Amino acid sequence: MKKLLPTLLITAFASACNANAPLNESEIKSNKPPINNVIMVIADGMGPAYITAYRNFADDPTTEVIERTVFDKYYIGTSSTYPAKVSGYITDSAAAATALATGVKTYNDAISVDVNKQPLKTVLERAKELGKKTGVVVTSQINHATPAAYLTHNELRGNYNDIADSYVDNGYKADVYLGGGWRYFVRQDRNLVNEFKAAGFQYIDNYQGLETLSSDKPVLGLFGKTGLPWALDDKNPHRLKTMTMSAIKQLESYQPENKQGFFMLIEASQVDWAGHANDIAAAMYEMDDLAKTFEFLEQYVKDHPDTLVILTADHSTGGLSIGRKTAKSNPNIRSGYLWQPEILRTMTLSPEAFAKQFEKSDLSIHEMSELLNFSVTQQEFEQLQSSKANAAATVETFHKTPKESRKRKYPPTVYRLIAATLKNIIDVRTNTGWGGISSSSTHTGVDVPVYVIGSEKQRFSGAIDNTDIAKGIFSILEEK
Repeated sequence: MKKLLPTLLITAFASACNANAPLNESEIKSNKPPINNVIMVIADGMGPAYITAYRNFADDPTTEVIERTVFDKYYIGTSSTYPAKVSGYITDSAAAATALATGVKTYNDAISVDVNKQPLKTVLERAKELGKKTGVVVTSQINHATPAAYLTHNELRGNYNDIADSYVDNGYKADVYLGGGWRYFVRQDRNLVNEFKAAGFQYIDNYQGLETLSSDKPVLGLFGKTGLPWALDDKNPHRLKTMTMSAIKQLESYQPENKQGFFMLIEASQVDWAGHANDIAAAMYEMDDLAKTFEFLEQYVKDHPDTLVILTADHSTGGLSIGRKTAKSNPNIRSGYLWQPEILRTMTLSPEAFAKQFEKSDLSIHEMSELLNFSVTQQEFEQLQSSKANAAATVETFHKTPKESRKRKYPPTVYRLIAATLKNIIDVRTNTGWGGISSSSTHTGVDVPVYVIGSEKQRFSGAIDNTDIAKGIFSILEEK
């Protein structure tokens, strides 16, 4: 027995070591469920500063720590975003979406065509060929650059009517389309909604319709003339999450005998629009809608481990800076470097919505404070009053100038000029900075973050290029 005991201990120790040893590649593959469902999430314009700003915006100010967000748990690396060399170093949404959808770099403005304007196969198209159900869920119009790059091919992203037409003329590539776009789908020359319906699609034009969808038919849902309202103004501030939940349910239940799974594109389109508008308030509520959507997807993957979720941005917009200038305005903080999101957390409508109300009727300082849900100072009140008066004069002057001089200039409107003043007030209050010298800040060329929920993180980790994401998805689709 004395000799046997050491032998048993050695054997037990060796077994324990083997149990804790890392699995080899073949063992890892055999233990992983096959990926049936791929969900690609693109937060348009969401550079790294948006992630940090949202973490601070969502922070509980009563605690010592700044709480991590759902994004932080799944960060795995960064992606470069540059387009084909002919377009320089900074991409637009069309070229970036083409790279993410096809794995090929192209010129800015291109919708899934190469630099020679030849069509490129997309991951959504390939998923459809393989028998998967497919869907797109966006907060822009469904024929905007990003969804278009997954669904069709066009040499110019601005050909909105042609792109919408191609969704019918080139075959129905998706089983679920949710977003905006009445303007392009119901036109004098063509009613695409009726053509979708004739092809067997059920059509809805409000969020309530999502609750009454039939499970045995494909869906076209259009909820806005172009894009949807800002999350800050929408009756449903988490409309991206609502649409995503409904789309997944539909893709799961529609023809349930199909076991091939699904591919879905989700785009938080208006993070980018907020960046272009230099609107930190709108941006944070678009980010909040995205965060709630990502939390839902986190739980979905736990319940459906055969699902892979990839989140990234196509580029960064606006040169967002968390800190505008050295500011010693807060005596309670021992720092000259401040970013103060407090008023953002209480806002209940966007600067654009406020400006439209103020354009139509005069508002007292008390009424302004009630609408914005923070106390407007006398100085800010006077700034807003002046902006309204000056805006009316600016618009009148613009329309009196000769047509040739106005050519290719964006016509000013009273509400936009008022909104610009309010956004500057909010930037000063929060100490938010923006890059660019124009009123609509540009894209920037910084690398963007990548997040993955699911069992295939290694394919997308580290410092990668946006084309690597499409290549990884193509390889996953072909493996089954």
